[in-house]
Amino acid sequence: MDRSQDFQENIDQSETRMIKCVFPETTNHYNTLFGGTALNWMDEVAFITATRFSRKKMVTVSLDKTDFQKPIPAGSFADIHGIVTHVGNKSLKVQVQIFIEHMYTKKRELAVSGTFSMVAINENGKTTQVI
Repeated sequence: MDRSQDFQENIDQSETRMIKCVFPETTNHYNTLFGGTALNWMDEVAFITATRFSRKKMVTVSLDKTDFQKPIPAGSFADIHGIVTHVGNKSLKVQVQIFIEHMYTKKRELAVSGTFSMVAINENGKTTQVI
C-alpha cells in the first residue's frame, strides 16, 4: 500500500457524523436553532474529525467561512457531517455541514456549512506535525 492510499484511508476513516435533536432549549425566539449552538456542534465534529485523522491533540485555530443557508427548526434532527479536505504540515481543514433532517419525512436539506482550521499540538502546547 502506498502513502497516498494510506492518506486517503485516514481521510475516509476520520469522516464523522453526529445527529442531534433540536429541542426547545436549543432554540431562539423564532423557534429555530441558536447560531451559537450550531457553531458549537460544528466545532465538536471538526475536533473529532481532525483527531480521528491525526490521532494527535488538535485545537481549532479559525473558522474560515460559515454560511447559514436555512434556519433549523425545533423538532427536527441536525445531521452534522465532518470531513478532512486539506492537510498541511501542522494543520488541516475540516469541512463541516449541518443538514436538516425532518423527523417524519425523508426530506433533508443543507442548512449550515463551514470550514474549520485545526492545528496539532504537542504536550507543551506547541504546534507539531499533523502526521
